[in-house]
Amino acid sequence: MNKEEKEVAVKEVKENVIVRIKTFEDAMKETGRPEVPEFLDLPEDLREYFKAQYKAVVIAEALNEGTKMDWADEDQRKWLPWFRLSSGVFVFCGAGYGYSFASAGDGSRLCFKSEELAEYAGKQFLDIYSALLQK
Repeated sequence: MNKEEKEVAVKEVKENVIVRIKTFEDAMKETGRPEVPEFLDLPEDLREYFKAQYKAVVIAEALNEGTKMDWADEDQRKWLPWFRLSSGVFVFCGAGYGYSFASAGDGSRLCFKSEELAEYAGKQFLDIYSALLQK
């Protein structure tokens, strides 16, 4: 398989996962992860945050199709969706990447293996990211 054929094959895989994963329920089915825990052992004011965190991790795991992001691998791009508040509304802003650094709130479990997947996640699951980052 030459380089062009590989690029087409990779693109088809990305399109397939995007077609398969439209909802959080699709992501759970894809990964085999159980329902969102209630986090009853945590203080009540933290439960919604951890539910959103769980959902975001499951979504990233499903869209990455088993690829584990490795912060020690400086050759591996780690894509993240970016958001902002615009006139008081939480909106997807774009996707960016890093090689071997992390900031609070975007550990390797929330990274994506491609820009397309980060953009898709940021747009398709905006409500989950809003709950994670704003609440």
